[in-house]
Amino acid sequence: MPESDDAAPVAQESGNRFASQAVVALLVGALAFGVTVQVRQDDSTDFGSLRGIELVELLKSVDVANERLAAQIDDLTATRDRLLSSRGDSGEAEDVARQRAEQLAVLAGSIGATGPGVRLSIDDADGVVDAGLVLDVLQELREAGAEAIVVNDTARVVAQSYVLDDEDGLRIGGRQVTSPYVIDVIGDPGTLDEAASFRGGIIDILRARGAQASVARRDTITITALADVKTPEYARPDVGGS
Repeated sequence: MPESDDAAPVAQESGNRFASQAVVALLVGALAFGVTVQVRQDDSTDFGSLRGIELVELLKSVDVANERLAAQIDDLTATRDRLLSSRGDSGEAEDVARQRAEQLAVLAGSIGATGPGVRLSIDDADGVVDAGLVLDVLQELREAGAEAIVVNDTARVVAQSYVLDDEDGLRIGGRQVTSPYVIDVIGDPGTLDEAASFRGGIIDILRARGAQASVARRDTITITALADVKTPEYARPDVGGS
């Protein structure tokens, strides 16, 4: 006996519902990950050495970062609720999944990126800027909300990027870079500028080492360099989810 024509719509509705649920799970996971990463506190930071005005400026930058995080949480929560109420509307679920995939690709450095941000310029004529200092600078930028970073238009900085001292300068994620270092950062220009410019911040630290450093806001920054992709040696996709 042939199957009823109603079977196809039922199967399609089931698939749509599954797609929506999958995107909801992705959003919840992204939300939890964002909260975990962005509210992390560096226990090694010594705040006792900062003066009152420096603490005030630091707290202002923290408040701005918290406001940005709260806005991201509200946006993800609203999207999650909208998907839950869509009742099988796979079109919106697919759009959200596509947007999230593009955002994750930017964070992974597998596609280019463009947007507002800042340009941090470092002139290290005396060779006083080492890998440890640059790593600290990059971490400060990440904590200030950097969404995409590139050094000297060649070294794309992502979560797994390493920084090593090299005979002629530095090696970042396998790419050699030399002074002067130009770090282009996409993110909120005001927050990034404040994070770099406040007393005791990135600029002061670099100048205290003997390097010349400055930061400038940019309406548009375009990053075309991609991160080097390393093929996993042991990890494989768990297609079955088991």
